[in-house]
Amino acid sequence: MEFFQDEVLRMTWLSRLFRLALEKLGLNVDSRIGGSLHFFLYDCVKITIYLCVLIFAISYLQSFFPPERTKKILGQFRGLSANLVAALLGTVTPFCSCSSIPIFMGFTAAGLPLGVSFSFLISSPMVDLGSLVLLSGIFGIRIAFVYVLLGLCLAVLGGVVIEHLGLENEVEDILRGVSAVEQDIPTLSFKERLSYAKEQVKTTFRKVFPYILLGVGIGSLIHNWIPKAWVLSLLGAKNPFGVILATLVGIPMYADIFGTIPIAESLLLKGAELGTVLSFMMGVTTLSLPSMIMLRKVIKPKLLGIFIGICVVGIILIGYLFNALQAVLPV
Repeated sequence: MEFFQDEVLRMTWLSRLFRLALEKLGLNVDSRIGGSLHFFLYDCVKITIYLCVLIFAISYLQSFFPPERTKKILGQFRGLSANLVAALLGTVTPFCSCSSIPIFMGFTAAGLPLGVSFSFLISSPMVDLGSLVLLSGIFGIRIAFVYVLLGLCLAVLGGVVIEHLGLENEVEDILRGVSAVEQDIPTLSFKERLSYAKEQVKTTFRKVFPYILLGVGIGSLIHNWIPKAWVLSLLGAKNPFGVILATLVGIPMYADIFGTIPIAESLLLKGAELGTVLSFMMGVTTLSLPSMIMLRKVIKPKLLGIFIGICVVGIILIGYLFNALQAVLPV
C-alpha cells in the first residue's frame, strides 16, 4: 500500500527523476531557485499526467450518462434518495463549476425538484472522481475518502435544505422559459466512446492547462519563497480563524482542482492545517466568482445567497472537522 501511495499516486519516481536531471545540469535543488524549478517541473508533469488519464477515464464513464439519461435516472427517485443519487451522479460530470451550471439548468427546466438539482450542482465540482484520485496522491487515500464522503453529505443536505425552504419562485423567468425537449438517448459504440473520451481530453487540456501553470507557479512561490512563519501565522493552528480566512480567500478565485492542488500542497508543506487547506480548495472549486455570475442569470438573489451561505457554512464546518481529525488522519 505504501509503495502504491508513493510511487503510483504521488509519483515520487518522477520527483527523483527531475531532481537527478537538475543536479546533472549543475543546479542545487535545495536552493530557492533550484527548488522552485524542481517543484514547477515535477508538479506540472505530474498533474498533466493526472489530467489526461483522469479526464479520459471519467469522460468514457460519462458517455454512459448523457444529460437525457441522467434526467431519467433522477426522475425515478423521490425525497432524500433523489438528492443522494443526484450527488453521486455529480461525481462523473465536468470538473469545473461553470461547466456544471448548464446541466443544472437542464435538470431544473426538465421539472426535477429544485433541491435535487442543487445537490448535483454542489457535488459536481467539489467531489468528482478526479478529486478522489488527486487528493489520494497528495494527502493519502484515507483523507481523500473522508473528503469525498463529507462533500457528498454537504451536497445532499444542501439540496434538502433548499427543497424544504420552498424556493421554486426564486428561479428567473429565463429558466422557466426553457422547454425540456425529449431526445432519444444515443447508443454509442466502444469506438465512439473512446473517440468522445479522447476529444474531451484535448478540449479540457487546452482549457485547463493555463490554470495548471498558474497554480503550480503560485505553489512553487509559496513552497520556496514565502517564509513558513507567515503561513503558520495565517493558516496554522494558532489562528482559530484560519479556516474562515482560507474559505473566503478561495471563493473569488477561478480554478479547478487541477490548478488548486499545487497551491494546497505548498500551503500544507509550509505548516497550514489540513482542514484549512481543504476549505480553501472547496471554496475555489465550488464557489468561484465566474460560476456565481453565471448562476445569478438563472436564479434570483435570494436563492443565490442561500446557496452560497449553505456552501460557505458547510465548507467551514468541514474544514474545522478535518483540523480536529488531523491527528488521526496524518498526511
